[in-house]
Amino acid sequence: MTQSIASTTPAPKAPAPSRRGLLIGVAIAVLLAGAIAFDTTVVQIGSESDVRAQAFSPDTYGQTEFPRIQAFVKEKAVDAATLAPEVLADKNAAATKYGTASSTGAIMFVTVTGVAGEAKSGVYPLQAQGVPEDITVRVQTGPAINGTDLRDAPGDIAFGGFKNQIEYQDAGSGINRAMKVAVLDGIDTSNLTGKTVTVTGAFRLINPKNWMITPVEVAVQ
Repeated sequence: MTQSIASTTPAPKAPAPSRRGLLIGVAIAVLLAGAIAFDTTVVQIGSESDVRAQAFSPDTYGQTEFPRIQAFVKEKAVDAATLAPEVLADKNAAATKYGTASSTGAIMFVTVTGVAGEAKSGVYPLQAQGVPEDITVRVQTGPAINGTDLRDAPGDIAFGGFKNQIEYQDAGSGINRAMKVAVLDGIDTSNLTGKTVTVTGAFRLINPKNWMITPVEVAVQ
């Protein structure tokens, strides 16, 4: 019996890659790995480059911004006895002359001395020297400090500088907390009734007869 040629003849093998081709492939792989390494930054957890450290921190922001805001308010502050009659006469003119424009009422800056009355939720009314009786002057001392008067005081902290409305609101809260630590934590704010205090701070001019002052400096006599 004659054997079939097909069964005895081995199948042809694929040609082995050339040495040159292997070297080219290795070179390409090395270049690719180098490019990836060049474009990769090693970040140590907890370092300044850590993504978590780059997230917005209201308290860090407040601690950074409050000293500047405090200096600004103290420089712009007007004695209450000077400010009061002008606010009563023409609040818009007074706002233009003394305040920082804001969409919800100008931020005004004042220094006032008076005797503290009975507090309600940390807010003290002041029997203010040189201020007409038809103006109610109050100062908030915490524990919660409300409003965005300090954030809006310098006029250069705008919504566009933040990711969203929540971040913008949190910035104001962070500034308020920084103020509380720097200004109020060293004072027995639960025991001011009957004492004479001098307050420098900011208030939002909506009703000229109602001033709610957020302090940047408080002295108790």
